[in-house]
Amino acid sequence: MRSEQKSQVRTSAPEKPLTELSLWTLTRQNMQLPLDLDHPRIQTQLNWYQRHPSYLKRVSERAQPYYHFILNEVLKRGMPAEIALLPVVESAYDPFAYSHGQAAGPWQFIPGTARHFGLKSNWWYDGRRDILASTDAALTYLEQLHKRFDGDWLLALAAYNAGGGNVNRAIRRNREQGKPTDFWSLDLPRETEAYVPKLLAVARLVRDADKLGLTLTPIENKPHFDIVETGGQIDLAQVAEMADMELKALYRLNPGFNRWATDPEGPHQLLVPIEKADMLRTRLAKLPPQQRVSWHHYTVKAGDTLGAIAKRFNSSVAVIRQGNNLKGSNIRIGQSLVVPKPAREASDYALSESQRKRARMQQLEQRHSRKLYHEVGSGESFWSIARKYGVGVRELAGWNQMAPGDTLRPGQKLLVLNVRQEQAEIELPAMPAMPAMPAMPAMPAMQSRDMTRKVGYRIRKGDSLSLIASRFGVSVTDILSWNRLDADDLLRPGQPLTIYVNIADAR
Repeated sequence: MRSEQKSQVRTSAPEKPLTELSLWTLTRQNMQLPLDLDHPRIQTQLNWYQRHPSYLKRVSERAQPYYHFILNEVLKRGMPAEIALLPVVESAYDPFAYSHGQAAGPWQFIPGTARHFGLKSNWWYDGRRDILASTDAALTYLEQLHKRFDGDWLLALAAYNAGGGNVNRAIRRNREQGKPTDFWSLDLPRETEAYVPKLLAVARLVRDADKLGLTLTPIENKPHFDIVETGGQIDLAQVAEMADMELKALYRLNPGFNRWATDPEGPHQLLVPIEKADMLRTRLAKLPPQQRVSWHHYTVKAGDTLGAIAKRFNSSVAVIRQGNNLKGSNIRIGQSLVVPKPAREASDYALSESQRKRARMQQLEQRHSRKLYHEVGSGESFWSIARKYGVGVRELAGWNQMAPGDTLRPGQKLLVLNVRQEQAEIELPAMPAMPAMPAMPAMPAMQSRDMTRKVGYRIRKGDSLSLIASRFGVSVTDILSWNRLDADDLLRPGQPLTIYVNIADAR
């Protein structure tokens, strides 16, 4: 028989009406998971979070716009309040998060699971990042897993991370060997074995924040946003103007929209701060349908292709085909096309998918002197390109805000960092102009030039800056300087570091 961890529900009555409680108090009163288990894997996670007290503060600040909605959806279903903290583990409550495994959004859905739960994805919109749609799908999925694993939340959470089939196989192996089949006894992927303890550690720290002296960003127990029906596709810049709010703030509440406008096929609704909702509804009601999105009439010229026209107007080939009832890609000189056109410059839509990628890549360019752009050729893959430049596949994909499984297109430009100097010298003249690079931080004084080497190091599980500094006989300050890091930056297993060491002193 399987040994199961039974949940203990806290039943103490609140001293105040629920509506007057802060969301953190409401969370604490509805916790159900076994947070006080004494297990080394939980302690490892607790140690990390306690060494980085500013991390939870930053994440709780990022959760502010979404947490009231997500927590209340969790409690409506009678689920443990800890489930509302799962996006802390999944995405650090960043709705734009995208992982090397093609997982996206606050709940980190991969494409296949997203499709199974009805989260659509196209050029205009990705439901994995939609706060309403992804939360509904994630909670439905977790409920199904909870039922599948006989009411054991720890196994359900493990299955959410690793897949139900993997957890089932691990249970079957243990059962065949006469071993217990609770979560802690299973042989699961390393990531999954840490995943559940991470949530338990986060929940315990939220519960005991006051006692431990940890700071959580206060969140009032009241709705942050309201849902406004748009009645059809609309330019997001126009909505922001009508709602009297910053365009970036509108994107953060509606991260599912990839581009400068909502999806013509829906959803035809937007989240806006609750105090802006009525004003926006009133102004939308007075806006004629033909003024919701601007359309440009374009006459095809010699040498034009649908791809070039789409790029010029910040659109896509599929959108132009659909808007002009084109079955293929053939166009003729003099043909008239209608193309949707944003109301503002592309750079104004700073949190659209293309602009987020552009900004991130510019940041990377400015931090690295040895870089180039590689134009993807026919038949090339992340693996072949990474091998050519001596870099990791995941690194290459990550630099370009992609996952290793994403499709590459011939002609696509990929940013490559940390290339060998001789390659950079050959390739850089052909690159587009780059912004001026800031001066590199000064290297420490070297006793012997021959004994000093530049070392690449990848952070391991359990590492800290002080531990790495001790291992290589350097200071934490030097490591931060060489890698342009702040003391509060989050370290991730697999993250690369550059370290200058005296080989004779390295341990």
